[in-house]
Amino acid sequence: MVKYSLVGYDSSDTSQRAFRFAMGLARCSGGRVRVVYVLQVVQGGADACSLMMTDESRNRSDELLEELRTIDPDTSQRVDLEITHGSPGDVLVNQVRQHPEIDHIVIGHTSRGTLGRWLLGSVSEDVLAGAHVPVTVVR
Repeated sequence: MVKYSLVGYDSSDTSQRAFRFAMGLARCSGGRVRVVYVLQVVQGGADACSLMMTDESRNRSDELLEELRTIDPDTSQRVDLEITHGSPGDVLVNQVRQHPEIDHIVIGHTSRGTLGRWLLGSVSEDVLAGAHVPVTVVR
């Protein structure tokens, strides 16, 4: 039975559905949900990016918790939230390595065309290729 699900969250409709799904599993199993929000660096120097990430993550944490509470009122009791930076697929796979109690990943899937996948990659493909725990992709 699933005890600790990891959810990649970006406020999109599919990530909200993934969060709802994981919270339903957590309620059924008495488990928890780890929500990870990934800030991506697009351009700029390392120092500027570091400052931006620190400021953004402080501001975004309270906003995200409130957003998650509107989706599911059990958020305060069942959710661990982390805001980090990097490539979303890599971050999610590394979360499982860093937190061995994670036994399931739930991610949303957004359809992109061939060009979009080539330019931006596919988080779900990266996670499916690198995860060593069961993965649920929510559409």
